[in-house]
Amino acid sequence: MRLNPDKKLAGILEPVFAIRTKHDLGIGDTEGVRQMIDWCHKHGLSILQVLPINETSDDNSPYNAISSMALDLTTITISPKNVPDLSAEKFHAIATPEMLAELREGAVKYPKVKALKRALLWEAFQAFLRRHWRKDTERAAQFRKFVQDNGDWISDYAMFRVLMEDYHDWPTWDQWPVDRQTPKRAWSWHMALPEAERETYTERILFRMYVQWIAFEQWMAIKAYGTEKQVYLMGDIPFGVCRYSADVWGNREVFDLAWNGGAPPEKVFKTDPFTEKWGQNWGIPLYRWDVLAGRDYEWWRTRVGNVHKAFHIFRIDHVLGFFRIYSFPWKPEQNNVFLPLTEEEAKQRTGGRLPGFKPYPDDTPEHKDFNRRQGEALLRMVLDAAGDTTVVAEDLGMVPDYVLPSLEKLGIPGFKIPNFLRQPDHSFVPGSTYPRVSLATIATHDHPPLAAAWRDLWKYADAGDHGAREELRRWMRYCGQDNGDPPRDFDHAHQAILRAVLESNSWMAVFMITDVFGQDAQFNRPGGVAESNWSYRLPQTVAELDQDPHLRAKVQMLGRLVKETGRVP
Repeated sequence: MRLNPDKKLAGILEPVFAIRTKHDLGIGDTEGVRQMIDWCHKHGLSILQVLPINETSDDNSPYNAISSMALDLTTITISPKNVPDLSAEKFHAIATPEMLAELREGAVKYPKVKALKRALLWEAFQAFLRRHWRKDTERAAQFRKFVQDNGDWISDYAMFRVLMEDYHDWPTWDQWPVDRQTPKRAWSWHMALPEAERETYTERILFRMYVQWIAFEQWMAIKAYGTEKQVYLMGDIPFGVCRYSADVWGNREVFDLAWNGGAPPEKVFKTDPFTEKWGQNWGIPLYRWDVLAGRDYEWWRTRVGNVHKAFHIFRIDHVLGFFRIYSFPWKPEQNNVFLPLTEEEAKQRTGGRLPGFKPYPDDTPEHKDFNRRQGEALLRMVLDAAGDTTVVAEDLGMVPDYVLPSLEKLGIPGFKIPNFLRQPDHSFVPGSTYPRVSLATIATHDHPPLAAAWRDLWKYADAGDHGAREELRRWMRYCGQDNGDPPRDFDHAHQAILRAVLESNSWMAVFMITDVFGQDAQFNRPGGVAESNWSYRLPQTVAELDQDPHLRAKVQMLGRLVKETGRVP
């Protein structure tokens, strides 16, 4: 079903891993999403936004997945009820009460959670082989059809995933034996194995396909449930993919591995010396758009199609990359080598190449026009592949002047964040002037929640920082309140800010769940590699959210505002 911008919508953002339920296995899953759909429906919310759900590596970052096609097994609800091949006896033998008590406490413990879920799914798979696969039952036929329908990616992905297991679960394919560094070589190597060893590998490969079958079946059912409840699931497609992924391993010819995408130098905010001098080097390979075009963008169309199966809406992270992307001629591992070098010294190491925008910088009208036309053509392809799925663009950062008109022409909502949109006097742009086809929010998962930002502004204001005090006033003027000092207590400003965003002209208004509850926990701290990133879970289960008096009051306030601003389903 295609959503219509004539009807304003409101919703929340909560990563799947952050959802807590009574019977989860230490991480949020599709059952948690189902319960959150019910919770949203109860409170008049139409959108449940999550972060990417593709399979992650050991850094657990959903924006650095080892496959842009495969779903992460941690999102699967695993129980005898939800995975019919798993017996209660096997479940309780593996998922002991002591283990579950440990995993359900606090943040996500990824290594233990992943090991538990893999072990349970392996037992389910073994039962599936015995009862269905070797007897060629109807359930076996359903699995076979899934594999056939996903044949353009799943076989190579499954081989990649099995080879990862052979090498410490690391996806660094360029360090594997030469006869396993490409799919063609790997399948030839597999066929040449002695029969018993080959059959073992075949079974392991089939297991990885089975896991994806279970995952996609669950997510497709959850999407259908959201449709029934008029709560639309919003997913996320990162623009780039990890160099060490099944995507690059299996489709080397559509990626330019000589360059690494990132972001330009940041001179205003002093984050770290490398970013200030050279920029952010994300390490994502560039696309060979000419090669992709010659194949009718088959890889991208498949990727978008997989997201369509699970979501009604999806956000493109860093949509600016379709137009042009800041690129580095060295990998992130070499950043420390290049940090102290001059441009001339850097050129000597790279054969004359320096970081810059690809395909072109926006330095001439001709280059700007090329970038604009490229971006529009690629986004038309994405829209075509998306079908009736709504596409949203994360268009934050250094935005060229042609991007917003291009998005408007294509009918793709961009992001509107109040304190990022300024008038000449630095006051916030009024929400009433936001384009209808846009998404308004206070912050993304990369930003500190509003309660924390409010507290920090008052800390600086109390220390004599007049700019911080004026910023607090700007927030209140954005809310239509300009009566002296802003409230010190965030609770007194909270309702006014939520109302102002909901009253904006934007089609969609989405809040991080932590901003709804006025909490200061953060899902990600950009640039940080720590166990605390991507692992925060709400302390309460979904069932407990409405039992806590403070949280219940907050969501009831939001529900009332949603109704008063005409955003009910």
